[in-house]
Amino acid sequence: MCCRILAPLIAALVVCCCLAEEEWRVPKRAASLKNPTASDQQSIEAGKTVYQKQCQTCHGRQGKGDGPRARDFNVRPSDLSDSALWNETDGELFWKITEGKKPMPAFSKLLSDEQRWQVVNYIRTLAPKPTTQASSNDGDSQ
Repeated sequence: MCCRILAPLIAALVVCCCLAEEEWRVPKRAASLKNPTASDQQSIEAGKTVYQKQCQTCHGRQGKGDGPRARDFNVRPSDLSDSALWNETDGELFWKITEGKKPMPAFSKLLSDEQRWQVVNYIRTLAPKPTTQASSNDGDSQ
């Protein structure tokens, strides 16, 4: 009797823990950061160069999360080509690149602030901007 009650409760707890791990919360102060790097051709090209060296092996050439190393992980890398990316501020993307989350490394010591902002500008080009959007959040570097 005890096992019949405990087994579903334990299973529910495991599911809740797994779902909680998937959400990647960004501190409000980080989310409100404004991108100081203009999203111009030079910045985007520089961001693309960094992306190709540091991000492409996991996120893939077009940001779909299908890079050659993606299959090595239990968690699939984010699909950066999904228009849902526009629901995140530049500050949120910068913070995620800076801090990382296993299996993604933190890039705070590997890349300069400017390089990380350039990567934000580049990955914005991978996701189509939604035609209609409930919020006015369309990135900060527009």
